[in-house]
Parts: sequence; C-alpha cells; structure tokens
Amino acid sequence: MGRVSRLAVGGVVVVLSLGCRERAQAVQGEAELKDMVHRMMPVVAQATGLQFKREPLVLRRSRAQVRDYVIHKFDQDLPAADLAGLQSALRLFGLIPDSLQLRPTMIDLLTEQIAGYYDPDSNALFIPADIDEFQLRIVVSHELVHALQDQYVHLDSIITQRHANDRRSAAQAILEGQATVAQISVLMPEQKPDTLPLGLFWKQRAAMAAQQAQMKEFARAPLWIREGLVFPYLGGADFIVWFRRTYLGRSVLDSMPRSTEQILHPERYREHDEPTDLSYASGEPDTVRWEDNLGEFETRLLFQQLLGNEAEAATLATGWDGDRYQVLGANSDALVWYSVWDDAPAATRFTSGLQRAWATRRPDGRTARRSDIKQLTIQGRPVVRLVDAPNDWKGWSSLPTVRLSGGGE
Repeated sequence: MGRVSRLAVGGVVVVLSLGCRERAQAVQGEAELKDMVHRMMPVVAQATGLQFKREPLVLRRSRAQVRDYVIHKFDQDLPAADLAGLQSALRLFGLIPDSLQLRPTMIDLLTEQIAGYYDPDSNALFIPADIDEFQLRIVVSHELVHALQDQYVHLDSIITQRHANDRRSAAQAILEGQATVAQISVLMPEQKPDTLPLGLFWKQRAAMAAQQAQMKEFARAPLWIREGLVFPYLGGADFIVWFRRTYLGRSVLDSMPRSTEQILHPERYREHDEPTDLSYASGEPDTVRWEDNLGEFETRLLFQQLLGNEAEAATLATGWDGDRYQVLGANSDALVWYSVWDDAPAATRFTSGLQRAWATRRPDGRTARRSDIKQLTIQGRPVVRLVDAPNDWKGWSSLPTVRLSGGGE
C-alpha cells in the first residue's frame, strides 16, 4: 500500500472544523481530555485483552501543528531519494498520474484527514483543537488502543520497515483493525464485535469512502491513495474479527500476519502460508533507483486501476505468493517486476490479465518504450516477469534475475 497511512499511527475520520479556541478553553479541554483518557483506559484494556503498563500523555494541537507533524513524519519516513524512487515506481505502474507530486499531495491529504494520532516517540495522544466534540470519544478510544499496542510491540519498528511494503501494509492493517474493532466495544458496550458477520467492515467501504469524499483532498486523490487509506481500518477489522473467533483469548500482536494475502484470506494465515521472498541477483546491469514489492492488495489495486473492474481485479491477484520490483535507469524510467504464484493456473490467469491491463497504459510520448511480459519457471515455481523500459535501455541485453526463498518453495 505504499506509505499512505503509516506516517503516524492515527485515526482518519471526518473532521468538522470548529474554528480556533481561546487559550483558556484549550487548557480546560486538555484537562477534560486527560480525564476522558483515564476513564476509558480500563474499558480499552478489557476490549483488547491487554493491560496498560503506563498512562499515555494527551495533548491538544492546532491544525497547523498537525500539519507540521505530518511534514516531519513524511520526510522522516520518505527521505528525498526514497520519495523519488517510490514516486517513479508508482508512475511506472500507472498507480498515480505522471503529473502527481506525491509529497504535497500526501501532506495536504493527511492534514485534512487526521482527526487524532498517537506518537510512539513521546507516548502521547495528540488531538486537534478543531475536532468536533461528537467525534472526540471516537478518536480518543481509537488512539488509546494504539498507545496500548505500543506497550506490547515496538510500533516504530513495525511501521518504518524499509523496502518491505507488503509486510508493512499487513502490520498496519492489524494495528488499525484492532483499534477499529476495540473502539466498538468501548463506545457501544451492548455490541459484541465477535458476533459481527465476517467481511462486514469491508462491505462498509463505499459508505466510508463516500463520507471521506466530502473532503476535497480525498475526493481528488488517485485510487491507490484512497483505497490504501481505507484498507487498514476496514480490511484489518475484518481480519481481527476472524482472529478473535478463531483464536480465543490470544493476542494477535504475538504473531502478526506477514502479508496482505493473509489479511485478505485469513485461512492462509491459519495454514501458515508465508510469502515467498524474491531477491535480485548481484551485479545488476544498471543502477537500482528503488526496490520494493506490491503484495496482493496493491496488485489488486493495479488491476482495478487499469481494468476498472474490482471483482476481476480480486480474481487476477488471487494466488499471489510473493513479488519484487526494481526501478532502474539514469532517469528512473525502467521497471522490472517479478511475481511468484501458488500454481501454474494462477500464474497463467495473472499473465493474461496483466497483458490486457498493461495494454491500457498510456506512454508519456517523450520516449519510445517497449514492454515484455513472460511466464517463467524459476526453481520449479511459476513466476511472471514484467519489463517495461525505453527501447534504448541498456538493461534489455541482460535483464535482472531473481532467486526465491521461503514461502511455498
């Protein structure tokens, strides 16, 4: 999912601006917040099955301070070289327009969307001063779960893993999904989350997206950003409900999923179906500008973006078992993507779908390009390789190769 919602462990809900508050009112509000946090802590502990080891701080912040925090975390998470590499990859895949500048887009969007956040560095909940009072209990209950999670797993180490996009996405889905489910018990004690139908949360995606679409930055964001923002909350919540039913009394934080495949298909988690790792051979023919993976969820988004059919996209991405891509070339304009599949039929289905999808890509017209999509067998496993680069790219004569390890090998 890229880096959409990992810049802070925060709640993304609709925020209604109430304007500036006087300093005296802000101080009073902070005291009330502390009291609310203190009263909610036992209920949050009961909802998660975890006990607080310490009480988090809680502080009010102006919307300008929220923006400053977003900028700081974005630049910390994506230094300039990483930002350039990721942006090039997203453009080459067609997940964002060539004209979109990722940094200002994400900073504006997250500033608009964040209704509160927990900062692991300071063990503090930060609540924007302009948040609607109706939303306050929702945000505090959600962020308290993140504060509690941080006392059992090191959140920063999870959400700042480099070149491990899919694993980060899976971890973020657990963190946000657990907070989403737990806050139901906190705010509506009569509702038992474990009795909710499986898949219920993801079915609410259209309603949530429609609500967020009232906000201008979200409404004009590409599909990759919009869906990536929603997935950890709703897809993660569905997995948490399944986990709580399947593993009574166990904490999901003790054995977190390692792929979005396991989030989307919980039975893969139960069966210990771990993703296959792909590593590029040394001695590359060209300079590597960026390397990472998509995972099953973003592979779905790729098909959904290019083919426009969500159900077909899900079918084409099913059977994913691992992937790895590189952005190469002096101008970061060459893409090499390998994916490994559960079996030959899944690889064949994916290859056919990718050939159709890639044909819809619109070249920028500045350079003559070619693409090559092939189904291969590597170490006895079905693999698909996509290469898309300028005609004169020097790597065409000696394409990068990969080795497989772990997973279904």
